[in-house]
Amino acid sequence: MDILNWRLPFISIVILGWVTYILWQRKHDPDRLRQWGFRTDNGWRVAKRVLPFAVLAIGSFFAIGLVNNSIQWTWHVFPILLIYPLWGILQQFLVISLVAGNLQDFDAHKKNRGLIILGASTLFALIHYPHLWLVSGTFLLALFYGYVFLKERNIYVLGILHGWLGALFFYTVLNRDPFNEVFARYLH
Repeated sequence: MDILNWRLPFISIVILGWVTYILWQRKHDPDRLRQWGFRTDNGWRVAKRVLPFAVLAIGSFFAIGLVNNSIQWTWHVFPILLIYPLWGILQQFLVISLVAGNLQDFDAHKKNRGLIILGASTLFALIHYPHLWLVSGTFLLALFYGYVFLKERNIYVLGILHGWLGALFFYTVLNRDPFNEVFARYLH
């Protein structure tokens, strides 16, 4: 994706492929989607659990951005805040649900929850290498999200919040504009 600068085609193909797989699973094994966290019955409870983390994270992003003079003020943040949650849901599904969730389901005694969360968090962080701010931020996010997911199994709330936090992280801490990175070459 980065080497060929094919962000939009890569993201589009990945989303289309995994959504197709999820829809196929829904048709053949509807209970699996609930196990993966595609559920809404506990959405408010999960949202209340993660809201303090989100407020603390956003405050930290702006503090870091002010100190580093890295905050970008642009209208581009608004479409990214609308679009990025879909990518966030997919990322949470791939790492937190498929990795941490499936490992927990395989562990009949549930004794290794901390190790499962640490492993999934490390994987999620390494995916974002070599961007050290992203590695650090995604590791911390995944530690918290892994804990919440293994208790609640709700991928929607975690994914939407992932999208919003990720968008704000890019525009405040990283001084990057993902809208330009993904769409600029197609709009000019």
